[in-house]
Amino acid sequence: MTARRTAFSAWRRNRPFVGGLLAALAGVEMFFSGQLDVGKIHVQVGIEGLQATIIPLLMVLLGILATVMPVHRIFYGVLVLAISIYSLVGVNLGGFFIGMLLGAVGGILIVAWMPLESRHQNPETAAVVREAAPVEASRS
Repeated sequence: MTARRTAFSAWRRNRPFVGGLLAALAGVEMFFSGQLDVGKIHVQVGIEGLQATIIPLLMVLLGILATVMPVHRIFYGVLVLAISIYSLVGVNLGGFFIGMLLGAVGGILIVAWMPLESRHQNPETAAVVREAAPVEASRS
């Protein structure tokens, strides 16, 4: 059990896991908010019915894709942000604002996430290394 947990933790650290999870949860919340019944009235016709199904599915798919393929995280994160903002119009006020907020925060976390290699590289030391490299090359 501990080996599985350790392996999952290592896998999770190399991906925008929390942002993808929030985006997927936003899609699930939007889907269920669009499927609500008021008494015996349940009407979904035309483009509104299509949007109430497509937008949540896209949110779930983009959250999963951002987690599985972190190389394309910026593209997926921007799409999650755009779709969550559009859900205010397309899906019951963005799933009664809860789904829209989950999607916006998830999209921001997806875009802001960086791989571990990039985090450990300090911009100041990288600039010093770049400046020192041509000096050493000219001495030899």
